[in-house]
Amino acid sequence: MSPETPDTLDHAMVRSQGLDTLLRDLTDRAVQEVPGAAACSITVRRYDRLLTLAGSTGLPRGLDLRQYENGSGPCVDAAETGRTQYVPDVAAETRWPAYMEYARAAGVRCVLALPLDVDGEAGAALNLYGTEPRALAEGRPTARLFAERAAGAVNTALRIERQRASVADVRTALLSRSVIDQAVGILMARERIAAGVALDKLRRASQDRNVKLRDLCQDLVARVGGEGTGVPGQRTGVPGPGAPGQGAPDRTSGGRRQ
Repeated sequence: MSPETPDTLDHAMVRSQGLDTLLRDLTDRAVQEVPGAAACSITVRRYDRLLTLAGSTGLPRGLDLRQYENGSGPCVDAAETGRTQYVPDVAAETRWPAYMEYARAAGVRCVLALPLDVDGEAGAALNLYGTEPRALAEGRPTARLFAERAAGAVNTALRIERQRASVADVRTALLSRSVIDQAVGILMARERIAAGVALDKLRRASQDRNVKLRDLCQDLVARVGGEGTGVPGQRTGVPGPGAPGQGAPDRTSGGRRQ
């Protein structure tokens, strides 16, 4: 690996617009930097299953997926055990016979899978593929150094992605709280009831109609704002003011409807 590699990886991380872009940059760079590498991919366990998040240009489709389907193979074992898996010659390899046959048919002749130390993930690996037997032998030291740098970059990208997801969750929660408060305010004003009573009515309506409280309140607020009328009981399941048994009685006729 050239002396410029650390700075180059850092710059790639800054330029990237997210985890996917960063990983694509890393896999392409691995092919450029590691002698004998013809293709590269990065495996990370997410949502309790292994996924290939990115692959370099020229990576045969299915090389990683076939391993995930079988539950075994160099990159699966490297990610799950944390140990490097090296196959100098696919034709002579006795481990993972079904996968070796598939890899050979895809034009792969050697495989090097290195574990990545990724925070908060159950397993990750950098997978390198060569098109000639023992093509990756001389590049193994370079590959190990590259994997160390790649793990740091992936960690940073994953952390940024988790932070973005957290911010999105908070924003959604705040928007939900806002529309619920508006719906409560509508019932309080229209039916002259306390906030707690209004919220209970909305919750009951939500349960009766089997819809999320947020969605029911959003519909109620939108309809009231758009029509400029009372709370539409037929659509939301929350009776409007003056409905039978709800709100204040009609005092213009001594409590009798006309």
